[in-house]
Amino acid sequence: MSITLKVNGEERRYAGDPEMPLLWYLRDEINLPGTKFGCGKALCGACTVHLDGNAVRSCQTPMSAAEGFSVTTIEGLSTTGDHPVQKAWREIGVAQCGYCQPGQIMQAAALLKMTPKPTDADIDSAMSGNICRCGTYDRIRAAIKRAASQEAGR
Repeated sequence: MSITLKVNGEERRYAGDPEMPLLWYLRDEINLPGTKFGCGKALCGACTVHLDGNAVRSCQTPMSAAEGFSVTTIEGLSTTGDHPVQKAWREIGVAQCGYCQPGQIMQAAALLKMTPKPTDADIDSAMSGNICRCGTYDRIRAAIKRAASQEAGR
């Protein structure tokens, strides 16, 4: 079985085990290490990527589920690092250890795409599956609000 997908805008073909998690394809097969392995059970969100714009946990997404879809990783969110969420993350100084940040940013970007002006409840609900062991939740929420306001001002 050959699987065709787009990763960060580039068409790719995969001919291996269709049950292999997308995370391992991204990290080990095509050298995109920005997506992190956290729990391996879709509980922490460190492995969050976009599948046709929707946030998914790549550690629990088999390659077969990516057939025909566009995958966006943190490397593909913005090649220059100027996505509004990335800019707000830097401005607010969200990252501490930084390990969960790619997943957090991808989850936040998906939230803002679907809900451009999120409430605190929207943010808490969308981000509840992304765990930050450094506890920067207040700064994450502030960065999402800043990104939303910057987008609204465009």
